Amino acid sequence: MPHLIHHERRIETDAEGFLRDPADWTPELAPALAAAERVPELGPGHWRVIEVLRAHWIARGTAPSVRTLCRETGLPLGRIYDLFPSGPLRGACKAAGLPKPDSCV
Repeated sequence: MPHLIHHERRIETDAEGFLRDPADWTPELAPALAAAERVPELGPGHWRVIEVLRAHWIARGTAPSVRTLCRETGLPLGRIYDLFPSGPLRGACKAAGLPKPDSCV
């Protein structure tokens, strides 16, 4: 089974690097997950997106729609793509430790 090692801890992933269990996510793991999606460093905007994604996941068990993500972060979609070039459903969800959304191709 695919996995990554972070601080001597084995963390299970799917074949595309999404965490199998969102409970395995930590803020210290986020930069490594983001780097896999061409995000070399996480700044305040990245963390805002990650926080909204995680809060929505914890409250509802699913990632928010792109429209909801933009509304709740206060960021336009173009800015989210600037932050996460592979997109809010792929890059941002991966950095936030969420499973790959069903609508992500």
